[in-house]
Amino acid sequence: QVQLVESGGGLVQPGDSLRLSCAVSGTRLVTYANAIGWFRQAPGKEREGISCVLSKSNSATDYADSVKGRFTISRDNAKNTVYLQMNSLKSDDTAIYYCVVGGLDCPITRADVRYWGQGTQVTVSS
Repeated sequence: QVQLVESGGGLVQPGDSLRLSCAVSGTRLVTYANAIGWFRQAPGKEREGISCVLSKSNSATDYADSVKGRFTISRDNAKNTVYLQMNSLKSDDTAIYYCVVGGLDCPITRADVRYWGQGTQVTVSS
């Protein structure tokens, strides 16, 4: 059983940066075959996949158009942690952010998700 615990959410102003962390337990990222990524759910909207990184030795990444160029996903195998660096935040980025485990490829669709974290709230407001 893989467990995912997110942290790093909070209240920031437009244009600010924030880094989310996803601590992974129950497996080792360095040998784990599945992709890991981030979904988010804004108020009144469905959850959407926004970023993904392949595991093991392949660090290929994928981003939704809405965050491309502003968000960066990375993983630290030694810390068994996946990060989402979010820059130039906008009010539209306000959402609950979820760390997920998908299948063997990116992007991760909702049907691909095998494990969800509990989510962390990000609010972008002036």
